[in-house]
Amino acid sequence: MYVILVYDIGEKRVGKMLKLCRKYLNWIQNSVFEGEITEVKWKEMRSRAKDIMSEEEDSLIIFKNKDKRWLDKEIVGQERNSLDNFL
Repeated sequence: MYVILVYDIGEKRVGKMLKLCRKYLNWIQNSVFEGEITEVKWKEMRSRAKDIMSEEEDSLIIFKNKDKRWLDKEIVGQERNSLDNFL
């Protein structure tokens, strides 16, 4: 599945959430990640995110789609992190 994840996490926990999200998804902008992820990996990531979060103070918003090709992405202005990888 293709996921876009946005979070708003307290200052004390934001570093841990950033590190976690970078393990599973591609960073595209402050507190925003995207990428293909399996259902198993998604459940693992969500569980770990819940362990980091304070559900009374923090939020995690997830947009899921079965396939990236059904999503139109438009960037206006500077792209923060290109997904091009050079080997």
